[in-house]
Amino acid sequence: MKAIEIRNKYLNFFKNHGHSVIPSAPLIPENDPSVLFTTAGMQPLVPYLLGEKHPAGVRLTDYQKCLRTNDIDEVGDNRHLTFFEMLGNWSLGDYFKDEAIAMSYEFLTKELGIDPSKLSVTCFAGDEDAPKDTVSAEAWKKAGIPEERIYFYGKDNNWWIAGEEGPCGPDTEMFLDTGKPACSPECQPSCNCGKYVEIWNNVFMEYYKSKDGSITKLKQQNVDTGLGLERMTMLLQGKETPFDTELFLPVMEKLKELAKVENIESRRIVAEHLRSSIMVISDGGRPSNIDRGYVLRRLIRRMTRHLNKLQINLDELGNLIDLYIETLKEMYPELVQNKEIIKQTIIEEKNKFMKTLSHGEKEFEKAVNKLKQENKNVIDGYTIFKLYETYGFPPEITSDLAKEQGIQIDLTEFDKLFKEHQEKSRLGSEQKFKGGLAEQNEQTTKYHTATHLLHKALQIVLGEHAKQNGSNITVERLRFDFTHPEKMTPEQLKQVEDIVNEQIKRDLKVTCEEMSLSEAKESGATGLFENKYGEKVKVYTIGDFSKEICGGPHVTHTGELGHFKIIKEESSSSGVRRIKAILE
Repeated sequence: MKAIEIRNKYLNFFKNHGHSVIPSAPLIPENDPSVLFTTAGMQPLVPYLLGEKHPAGVRLTDYQKCLRTNDIDEVGDNRHLTFFEMLGNWSLGDYFKDEAIAMSYEFLTKELGIDPSKLSVTCFAGDEDAPKDTVSAEAWKKAGIPEERIYFYGKDNNWWIAGEEGPCGPDTEMFLDTGKPACSPECQPSCNCGKYVEIWNNVFMEYYKSKDGSITKLKQQNVDTGLGLERMTMLLQGKETPFDTELFLPVMEKLKELAKVENIESRRIVAEHLRSSIMVISDGGRPSNIDRGYVLRRLIRRMTRHLNKLQINLDELGNLIDLYIETLKEMYPELVQNKEIIKQTIIEEKNKFMKTLSHGEKEFEKAVNKLKQENKNVIDGYTIFKLYETYGFPPEITSDLAKEQGIQIDLTEFDKLFKEHQEKSRLGSEQKFKGGLAEQNEQTTKYHTATHLLHKALQIVLGEHAKQNGSNITVERLRFDFTHPEKMTPEQLKQVEDIVNEQIKRDLKVTCEEMSLSEAKESGATGLFENKYGEKVKVYTIGDFSKEICGGPHVTHTGELGHFKIIKEESSSSGVRRIKAILE
């Protein structure tokens, strides 16, 4: 069964069970105050899990494009991916454990044809915060899972929360027995031996964790599920890795044909990072030296290094992108429309990196010359790490260059520094999603509304081409990216500030209406990510000044915002400017 078939079966199944099909949110979040990319299906829906009304109703289903880069350096093995797709179904205060579990079992066994005898499940064992989840266990027994294949684990295994604060709750996870030998007589789903593979997770979000660690009940009981499409495709096709499925195989085979050396790890890295880069660029991402732009830059540069390692002519990159878009266009039709900008962005970044690589080689020569002057023949780990961090030199490139010079390298110290670097990166990533959209307080709500005023003011001053290209909101400030070819003048920035503050002074009423997408467009509403909201959308109108499609949240009157001040205007990426502003 192909990935597109699994996705369609999933959406149709839940549609037939009363769910509204909503489109995938973009990889680059519109209103999330803290995360670089959409990392989970629940992320765009947090306001609705907290009680806000969703225009599509209380039963939803979707496929969600996700990107996680915590383990980017692990990509190349047989399982790690940065970009992946998550299938999900949602209940916003409607059905709960019994119905969710019954539908999950029916979909797996009837729609996908999985042998029930190969399924095992896990449930929450209970602790001081929440009781043992016997309700889920009984629901699984009723569905058809015998008691001996129902396991209970603690919070480490069967409790879900995004970050340190937000909606949370016990979950029940489904595992497929791959048929591989058990690691021991006690082998069970908690083992990492590979016999059991998690295929689906139903989270029962009935609690909220506060910053002080306290757990309280939510005002509504929610169901939040996630099924990884790449993993399910691999398992149903009886493949060993996702790279053996139709999602990757055409590119993997082309890389093998083009490569002058055989290296399966490098082929996987190229195939995975190229696919991820294509998806990020299609959703508006561009390489830069900060935040998500740096992640994209790192993906492209790591992919380029491994093309070199495979001794593939880098001029083939354009053809590989064409092949990928042809491979994925049924799954993601928007790639065809965005093909030229995808190719241009990746090839330009590749060309820049080749220049950087040249600079790195010069730095390596300096280090070697210094060693020779000191009559030494071992490069220290700090130098290796500096070449890696600054110039993108992986240790294997440094090793190759050192070998040619008769120099040894100290990988022990490099490994220590590299592990420290990984740990800092992971902590940084966790901080980026510390609260997610759950961090909706009075100040972030004000900044969401101020962003609408800023967007409209920029179009008045600069022209209609100044469209939103992304935003990031925290309790301290707003950050707004917009399309514009040149640096704004001080006069233009003053004009924008004055326009925004004039609307605040007018104390305009902020109203919200639900309507169809076509009605919203006819009414003159604008919205960068119109396709994320589905057929029913929310339109926020700010007096006679602004009308935008948005998920919220917003204040009721602009007079609540205070004084708007731009603190910085800078380049974000090619053709995109960035404004940082505060409310005083």
